[in-house]
Amino acid sequence: MQRRKFLFSTGLSLASLALLRNKSFASLEQDPFQIKTLRGNVGIFTEKGGTIAWMINKEGIVVVDAEFPEQATHLITELKKRSDLPFKWLINTHHHGDHTSGNISFKGITEKVAAHANSLANQTAVAVAGKTEDKQLYPDTTFTDTWKIKVGDETIKAHYFGRGHTNGDAMIHFENANIVHIGDLVFNRRYPVIDMAHGASLKSWAQCLEKAQKQFNKDTLFVFGHAFDPEKVTGNIDDIKAMQNYMEQAVAFVDSQIKAGKTKDEISMATSIPGVTDWQGTGIKTTLTSAYDELTAG
Repeated sequence: MQRRKFLFSTGLSLASLALLRNKSFASLEQDPFQIKTLRGNVGIFTEKGGTIAWMINKEGIVVVDAEFPEQATHLITELKKRSDLPFKWLINTHHHGDHTSGNISFKGITEKVAAHANSLANQTAVAVAGKTEDKQLYPDTTFTDTWKIKVGDETIKAHYFGRGHTNGDAMIHFENANIVHIGDLVFNRRYPVIDMAHGASLKSWAQCLEKAQKQFNKDTLFVFGHAFDPEKVTGNIDDIKAMQNYMEQAVAFVDSQIKAGKTKDEISMATSIPGVTDWQGTGIKTTLTSAYDELTAG
């Protein structure tokens, strides 16, 4: 399955909203969806947009992230085939449109919607600016550092370790299954989107991933928001360490170039980052310019 590359930038700005309305993008053939169980009662769904995680047990259904409205409807249909129990919670890892646009498909279906407080603020601001408020289902439950619920025999805990891909990225841990949806804090071997307009920080991002490695363990299965190879949207703690290394090496490289007297434009022309060998895609410039902006700010 080859998921469309343009989806990785949706939800970041008014420009991205315009892309979603552009007929040339809308006419692209959609990829077939995939739904599979990972461990216990927890699985993933992929079609286009950020990876979705789901759980079904004897009390009900929990979903993490929602892609786009059509894709969310596909997921809901498939989960209803597996269970006639209620949708208890929809949880968003962060506010970007490829993770929350599908929230609206859960209106009148899910009992509650949760996200980090900053995620709600960002989702609201983007919707107001884009005049898409009528297309939103906003979280009605927010948290700051940690948050925990119990659904049947599964405990689900959200962790917020600070700024990263945005200022509102949460890691959602299904504790019994030991599966963590880490959202867009990991773009597995793909140059990441970095949303500086909504509080991203490369330095803090690396620290968040270091904290994750202390919080979880070698048996934890991670679900990533995106991957260069769409089939590799799950992985282990070594992948978290690799993403941390990417961020640290990027900051170190840009810092060295600034100290060498290089301009932002000169730095942005680099085609590789020393110490990083396995990241691919077309977005290296975003990393370099974001690191420059962060290192030279105020």
